[in-house]
Amino acid sequence: MADMITRREALKRAAVMGAATVIMDSTLVEGASPPPSAPPNAATGPFVLPPLGYPHDALEPYIDAQTMQIHHGKHHAAYVANLNQAVARAPELAGKSVEELLRHLEAVPESVRQAVRNHGGGHYNHTLFWQLLRKQRDARPGKGPFREALRATFGKFEEFQQQFTAAALSVFGSGWAWLVLDGRQLKIETTPNQDTPLSQGRIPLLALDVWEHAYYLKYQNRRADYVAAFWNVINWEVVAERYAQFTA
Repeated sequence: MADMITRREALKRAAVMGAATVIMDSTLVEGASPPPSAPPNAATGPFVLPPLGYPHDALEPYIDAQTMQIHHGKHHAAYVANLNQAVARAPELAGKSVEELLRHLEAVPESVRQAVRNHGGGHYNHTLFWQLLRKQRDARPGKGPFREALRATFGKFEEFQQQFTAAALSVFGSGWAWLVLDGRQLKIETTPNQDTPLSQGRIPLLALDVWEHAYYLKYQNRRADYVAAFWNVINWEVVAERYAQFTA
């Protein structure tokens, strides 16, 4: 019959279909390598992925190298790419920094506002986060105006540490814990998702990412262990410099 095929033809078709399925499925697997001509999350716009500034394993054993590779090179890069796509759809946003966009979300066209909020926040938050990390020389801030302000607001350093830790553990789902400047007053607060204190008129000084992608490879569901480890990799010099900059 005309609609019958031979066994050899059937096997050939099955092989072709199987190969196609493998190719299709590989594009759906998170982290699958795209063709060399299309690097993952390539930034094509005004915003670029900043360099990490130190080796991926620089924070071992507290934050592992694989997490840093994926967190910076995949997650942060995706926020940058998606932010570029959003602003490309709103030419009136050309030339604005991510800080300007986030401080004045009400001025961002409604058609891209949520995308700018999500991906602009992800870009800004992570850019700051990388700067705040290093293998510590000191476990707490050095002497100076920031340390005095911390003491005046919270009393002993351990009290600040306990309150910040409690805030980080209180975030339901994904979000961030922050030490911020509200005017000239230090405050601890949290935000959901990739929201940032900038959008509420406050200045972030210290940030802790408590999205699962920040810790799950090493700590699984043990967020408390990750938060405890964070105290070993804070770059207090940068925190103090930010305090001095925004209180000058």
